[in-house]
Amino acid sequence: MSKDKDRAIVVKRAAPKKAGHHGGAWKLAYADFMTAMMAFFLLMWLLSSATTVQLRGIADYFNQPLKITLWGGDRSAEDSSILKGGGRDISTDQQGITRQSDGSMNRAERTAAHNDEDAVKQMQGELERQEQVRLHDLQIKLMAAIEANPVLRQFKQQIRIDSTLTGLRIEIVDSQKRPMFDTASDEVQPYMRDILREIGHTLNDVPNRIIVQGHTDAVQYAGGEKGYSNWELSADRANASRRELIAGGMDESKVMRVIGMASSQNLNKTDPLDPENRRISILVLNKKSEDAMMHDDSTTTTLSDDAAGSAQQPLLQQIAQPVTVAPKAPGVAPK
Repeated sequence: MSKDKDRAIVVKRAAPKKAGHHGGAWKLAYADFMTAMMAFFLLMWLLSSATTVQLRGIADYFNQPLKITLWGGDRSAEDSSILKGGGRDISTDQQGITRQSDGSMNRAERTAAHNDEDAVKQMQGELERQEQVRLHDLQIKLMAAIEANPVLRQFKQQIRIDSTLTGLRIEIVDSQKRPMFDTASDEVQPYMRDILREIGHTLNDVPNRIIVQGHTDAVQYAGGEKGYSNWELSADRANASRRELIAGGMDESKVMRVIGMASSQNLNKTDPLDPENRRISILVLNKKSEDAMMHDDSTTTTLSDDAAGSAQQPLLQQIAQPVTVAPKAPGVAPK
């Protein structure tokens, strides 16, 4: 027993095993991934810089090369290569054109066309800016003329001048105390005549054409809309205003349209009977609005030939037949 007590006790501890080295396989996978991403973004950049014609030619090439190689046949984009690719020459959008160069001439032509387009837009922008300046000067001149004229100065609250998308709008608004026309009539009051003639004299300072619009309130005639109504009255008042503008010295060729609006566009939306809804609007058109209206007027529609072979009358000529205006109803409401 004593020998066993004196014996040394030895404890063996096994060291933990070290994990084996994984190698660099992940690095290769990551490098492949980054290479694929770089190629993808390079492809997207090339596609974004290619024109529609070039993209169509590339698509045709990948759709057709094996078919052309195996079964033969010609395509419009041919070269000296043994393998005849499909699709047209991507340097041009014309059919049957064989590629002759590297497309540098086409790029130069596209650059020149782009520069010409920019020059046209810049010129149009400059013309619009000059027109805005002219209309602004006209607005200032009209306001100064009203202030300088003692007769017109007392009516300046009834004259409104503002800028719109179509140009410069000049409105002479009626008042319960100062009506512009006789009741239910197109007879111009003296002060209204002075205003219109002063405006007509000033409008000759700009080359823009104008539209004269007549507006009434919603008070109906005794006969309603069947006889002489607010539509006829507003048109008659607009035409009477046109005559006064010309009498003031305005060139008569400046008038593009004379329109009766009745009570379809009230200033006071909440009260259609408000006297200020009775007004005369003079629209000094900008070039863009004038061109749009001229284009609409010049557009005609012709019906197809009938069975006998004779051409039908143009549609607009059929619509533009003379209209007989009924005489004024005996009972009229105050306007």
